[in-house]
Amino acid sequence: MAHPKRRQSSTRRDKRRTHYKATAPTLTTDPTTGEMHLRHRAHWHEGKLYYRGRVVLVKEEEETED
Repeated sequence: MAHPKRRQSSTRRDKRRTHYKATAPTLTTDPTTGEMHLRHRAHWHEGKLYYRGRVVLVKEEEETED
């Protein structure tokens, strides 16, 4: 039987055995604004927070006192 000439390091062995892969995030287009965003997440567009095509929150303008 063939034998390896040198011992393979545990790091090299583990890199070969891993099944973890980098995946691209799933993006979708909002039906109302046409904005690309992560699925199942709310997103901001022009000062409004949208979720599932509906406005959830409107950002209020902060007044500065001079």
